[in-house]
Amino acid sequence: MNLTKILAIVLFVVSLGLAYYLYNNINQTIVFKESILTTEKQITDKLAIIREAEKVYLEQHGHYTANWDSLIQFIEHGQVPVIVRTEKITPLSYGEEKVEVIIDTIDFISAKDKIFKKTYAINATAEGTFGGFLVKEGDFVVKSVDSYKIKESGKPKATTFQFNEQGTVSSVAKINVGDPVVKGQSMITLWDYVLNPSVDIKTLSAVPGSDKPFGIYVGKILRGGVKVSVIEVTDLNPINPERKASNEAKNRQPLGFGSKVDVGTSGNWE
Repeated sequence: MNLTKILAIVLFVVSLGLAYYLYNNINQTIVFKESILTTEKQITDKLAIIREAEKVYLEQHGHYTANWDSLIQFIEHGQVPVIVRTEKITPLSYGEEKVEVIIDTIDFISAKDKIFKKTYAINATAEGTFGGFLVKEGDFVVKSVDSYKIKESGKPKATTFQFNEQGTVSSVAKINVGDPVVKGQSMITLWDYVLNPSVDIKTLSAVPGSDKPFGIYVGKILRGGVKVSVIEVTDLNPINPERKASNEAKNRQPLGFGSKVDVGTSGNWE
């Protein structure tokens, strides 16, 4: 074998090794970035739950909590009143009116349902004669699915109305085919998860991809002469090396929500 063939073989082997090295580096970079995206999604899922839980906790207790055990217990076992506000208007002399706001507690729901779920009210968008429901309690529906029919005055056929939201049908109005319907009348209620229900609440304080807890601060600041509650929750040890507290761009800072010095609970991942 002459020198030329030997050099050709050596160069071929070297080129194969270099190609593999480059491929492996690129592949590892891609895998690492995908891993970061997956982990950060898990982190923001938890932050969204913490934020909503703290907001409901504030409504019930008048302050946020920095105690993870208290927050977790509240989510799992707390009860939240369902409040209805109505106005009583009494005519007075000279065309004036007296307005009284009446607040009634009509029921209680679990804190977990209040935090994780949203209820949608589907009201009649037209007046006419009821033509029947096209769904039943327990059905899961998506947008544009048929919901109910109403025979509007002056129209030859019944109009079919569609859902504008998705969710599980929790109730339908007690109304029979042929009954009159007025615009705005409650027809159907839906509920749907707005937060990830698969998150383990017992480990809510732990940052995914790390054994360390989220940093949490709660306190009071003066605004317009009134003390108001503030909260800040942050991932203190970001898995993403590009996320640093010193970054000027908010979306490049460690994942978190709220502020120690300002009112608000916006998250920098949104």
